Amino acid sequence: MPEVRIPAYAKINLRLDILGKRSDGFHELRTIFQTISLHDELRLRVSKQPGIALRILGNEALLHEPVEKNLVYRAVHALRRELEIRAGTKIELKKKIPAGRGLGGGSSDAAAALLGYLRLTRKKIKPGRLLEIAASLGADVPFFLLGGRALGANKGDEIYPLPDIPKQHLLVVSPKDIHVPTPDAYRWLKAKPFRLTKSSANSKLFEFCALCWSAQGSGLSNDFEEPVFRRHPRLGQIKRALLQRGAAEASLAGSGSAVFGVFPSPAMARRAAVGFPHDQTFVCETVSRDRYFRSVKGAP
Repeated sequence: MPEVRIPAYAKINLRLDILGKRSDGFHELRTIFQTISLHDELRLRVSKQPGIALRILGNEALLHEPVEKNLVYRAVHALRRELEIRAGTKIELKKKIPAGRGLGGGSSDAAAALLGYLRLTRKKIKPGRLLEIAASLGADVPFFLLGGRALGANKGDEIYPLPDIPKQHLLVVSPKDIHVPTPDAYRWLKAKPFRLTKSSANSKLFEFCALCWSAQGSGLSNDFEEPVFRRHPRLGQIKRALLQRGAAEASLAGSGSAVFGVFPSPAMARRAAVGFPHDQTFVCETVSRDRYFRSVKGAP
């Protein structure tokens, strides 16, 4: 029976600038996304039973939510409707990326489900339409159709590929006792109103794009750090501890609550992990666009 296995990589934000709150209620942002090797795994199979059967392993909290609300289910359902496919599908999702930590696990799962289902059914869809479906599932989902290093604009759903940077070794620390809902982080930020005119948006985009291309990934920055650290001081303590244990740089991941450090070597990252015995830790590395493409699209 046909089967597709596909990884769903996590992401970090090398830079995250919140320009302001728009009149439509969303926030205008500029961010540099980067995929990392920490990943979930999806297995999709054709089923004789109708509909979508989704099984989730590794995250008990998700077991208590209606399966129809899961982003993997919604992604496959959207493609089945778009492509007018009636055949049933069995999906197994093995979770390793901690949920609600700013690492994009749910969005990555959704993108992997879209790409995996197209591989399973051997169907094609126009790239523009696939991006529309991805954006309807979540602002970060379009990025995970691309991977590597990319600039995110608008709500983060307008994606521009950037040159890959040399591989970086990371330690991601996920506090078990701190959860930061993204809406709360935006509210704590108290962003000023942003007037979304074409000239101002383009000016900010070009300015940020030039910075991205010239900086080549150096200089971590995240506008969420100040308000989130103010309410959860331990996250600031984790960042300082990472720097004290040898990280060249450290930053909050997205809106949190995970914090990551960039280390000179995997060995140094592993030694630093010993200092966080009460938290989840992941020693991983950045993933280039070429590696990402070969992994998620099944290229040789």
